[in-house]
Amino acid sequence: MKILKENGGLLTNFEVLDFLRSRGAAKDPTRVLAPLAPSEFKVYDFLEQSAACSQTRESIAEFVTKCKPYKLTKSEIVSIVNVRPSSAVEIDPLIEDLDSRLGESAEELVELVLQVFPPPPDQSKSDE
Repeated sequence: MKILKENGGLLTNFEVLDFLRSRGAAKDPTRVLAPLAPSEFKVYDFLEQSAACSQTRESIAEFVTKCKPYKLTKSEIVSIVNVRPSSAVEIDPLIEDLDSRLGESAEELVELVLQVFPPPPDQSKSDE
């Protein structure tokens, strides 16, 4: 692999997971298409258990579009996509000066997250 642009920008966990899948990462190590480092397997295993495994490019693009009125920074958006907060308590540390910037809109932003992104795998299993 050749690095085309160093520090080209932030990546969501979904994008990292998608990249590892494109390289052939899977639960079964015998199905790997390209040689992966042990650290890449560990990252893949971690991301398969996170909210990233149930996200899609379309859901992320929809979220980015719908959250424009909140005037969030790119890093705040990436943090929200990666963490997928389900309450105001979880979103508070992700946005700088949450109360002064969003005020009561913080709950609306949490509702937007819940609408756009499917529940994480651990939450959907516990609901059943």
